Amino acid sequence: MSDFSVKPVLTGEKSVLRPFAEADADVIWEIIQDPEVLRFTGEPTTELTLDRVRSWYGSRAEQPDRLDLAVTDRATGELVGEVVLYEWDPAARSCTFRTLIGPRGRGRGLGTEATRLIVGHGFEQLGLHRIQLEAYAYNHRALRVYEKVGFVVEGIRREVEFRDGEWVDEILMALLDHQWATLSSTAR
Repeated sequence: MSDFSVKPVLTGEKSVLRPFAEADADVIWEIIQDPEVLRFTGEPTTELTLDRVRSWYGSRAEQPDRLDLAVTDRATGELVGEVVLYEWDPAARSCTFRTLIGPRGRGRGLGTEATRLIVGHGFEQLGLHRIQLEAYAYNHRALRVYEKVGFVVEGIRREVEFRDGEWVDEILMALLDHQWATLSSTAR
């Protein structure tokens, strides 16, 4: 694997993952304003504006060190979220995974399928050895998705952030290429 320069289109039964375009920024802007998205992803480190979001998503296709894909509903073409492989370490053949699904994409299996599609691409096409992630301990829906796909809890970072008046833990999970290869086709 040389890098993440190729931005594929990955098609599942319910979802299509495709490269971002600057025109997607308006929908993403709505999604990242959703209170549940904010609750589960945390506050941005810089002030977000629609112009910054347009610039960011307009430049995703040119990034050789990460893979940002739009999650769309296959039936309607509607943009409902994103999946990302980032923090790529070529020597270790590893990266970090994150996702966010907006309100119109939840509860229909789109996030689970999108996670499976990008993880499968990472292992089967890109030759990754390890994909890791971090999630707040109270994000039960996401943790269930990650476990269904095959991620394994590796640890807990205790009380990493003070949110809504209390300290919250962060769950560290990872999936390795040989684990992915042995999962049943229903898990994958």
